[in-house]
Amino acid sequence: MQRTALTSYAHLPRAHHDRHVLTSTVDVFGVAHWLLAERAPQPGGDVPPFDALVVSVHPDGHVERTELNAVRARWPHLDRLPDAGFVVAASRARRHKDANQVQVFDALGRETSSFSVGDAIEHLLVDETGHIWVGHFDENPAGIRRWSATGRLAWTSDDAAIPGLFDCYALNVSGTAAWACPYTDFPLVEIHPDRPVRVWSNRIRGAHAVAAHGDRVAFYGGYGKEQDRLAHAELTETSVKPTDAGLLTLPDGSAPGRRRAIGRGSRIYVQAEPFTAWGVFDLNS
Repeated sequence: MQRTALTSYAHLPRAHHDRHVLTSTVDVFGVAHWLLAERAPQPGGDVPPFDALVVSVHPDGHVERTELNAVRARWPHLDRLPDAGFVVAASRARRHKDANQVQVFDALGRETSSFSVGDAIEHLLVDETGHIWVGHFDENPAGIRRWSATGRLAWTSDDAAIPGLFDCYALNVSGTAAWACPYTDFPLVEIHPDRPVRVWSNRIRGAHAVAAHGDRVAFYGGYGKEQDRLAHAELTETSVKPTDAGLLTLPDGSAPGRRRAIGRGSRIYVQAEPFTAWGVFDLNS
């Protein structure tokens, strides 16, 4: 089976390896971010607010550090806003009052607002205009929604006629648009907030990240032994036509094991435990 190795993309500077990685992401402009705490969250009970550090590594290697004050999320999602502020959100809303689930911080790390986007966040990705796309897993029927950075609901999948949208397995946000591949039917969906949603039927099941470029798409992940699968396909008028499949490996050729994966346009970024480095696959390379 064909093996494709990720290209090394960004590394957390070694000076910060003594801190615990709460989460990490790559934003819409290609900057990698790590949200770090002094120690790992302890199981059970509420978490008192704590200060956290965001380390940002730009594609040219430039490093920024931003201290965030009074973070409340135990298992957070993170992304950066175009004004250099940050969004931190708790994946579960049950431990938080509605107004506290999502925290918005300015470029100096001060909280400027908070609001709720609903329980069971699977993906949280910010687009080029600063809107926040949220894909939910199956404990919340909200599906996919787009929010302003002040908590105004700007788009919802409720009336989008997306078949079998029970769990947003894969979400890719690039520019101001999104691609999704949701459970249970796994259609490929292209979402532009100002025009009707496009839907292609799809036989590739279980992917947790998707990349798109022109009429070509790639799906990463799957069930069981297909967790490292990289499947290529072409778009017809109404369906996804698989062309070939192989394995996506770390840059050294090994399997990722526990990993995070993020889709951004033509790129899929993958980060394996201990979550200090990002690799990238680019469908356009």
